[in-house]
Amino acid sequence: MSPTSAPARQTETSAQSAAPAGATRLLPSPPVTAAPAPRLLGRFRGDLATGQWWWSVELSTLHGVPAGSVQPTVGLLLSHVHSDDRPGLRDALSAAATAATPFAQEYRVLQRDGDPRTVLLVCEPETDATGAVVALSGLVVDGTAGRAGSPAADQVRSLENEVEQLRSAMASRAAIEQAKGVLMVLMSCGDQVAFDLLAHISSHTHRKVRDVAQAIVDSARGATALPDDVRAILHDASPPSRQAS
Repeated sequence: MSPTSAPARQTETSAQSAAPAGATRLLPSPPVTAAPAPRLLGRFRGDLATGQWWWSVELSTLHGVPAGSVQPTVGLLLSHVHSDDRPGLRDALSAAATAATPFAQEYRVLQRDGDPRTVLLVCEPETDATGAVVALSGLVVDGTAGRAGSPAADQVRSLENEVEQLRSAMASRAAIEQAKGVLMVLMSCGDQVAFDLLAHISSHTHRKVRDVAQAIVDSARGATALPDDVRAILHDASPPSRQAS
């Protein structure tokens, strides 16, 4: 027996005897564990001009399609969606393609074992300088992770937070892709050079790359004028024949 064990027992016994009769002993609270982050299940992108769609390997696997075995299409996606969820997802995709409406839609995937799996598809339209939708891109995440035992109100808040975070990330990507397209035309350069120029402007104007991209896109649409510092850098970088006066 260790020399400290006896006093420890005496202290515990004294504390118990000192408690009022009938008093309830408070047990330690269970540790609080954070809900797991939503798990990414795949990515997609569809070029509306060419009709070519791309799915990540993970997304193909999720829908039971061997990667590279067939050209992905909207029809192929919908064929693996539960019949009750199919009209809603079809309408959401149609609105995104025609009206540039972003959305987040839950649906059930029909898996080979017969058990449907709930997933969340977040789609962000990509538009050109005129505002026309040129592509749809997005993510598919686990629609049940971290919410199985949560109250309904907590599930809603969790889902809303997931959608907002995913939408924000995708909006940044869409703005950057559009700005790169504008710069590629303006500078007669390639994709990587256009991105490097965005990063250069970001570094020298102390703006985020997304904010620089959005300013360029808004200017190309005629919505707002370019900030003076961004305009000056673009002027210096432009080929002589295209420099603004």
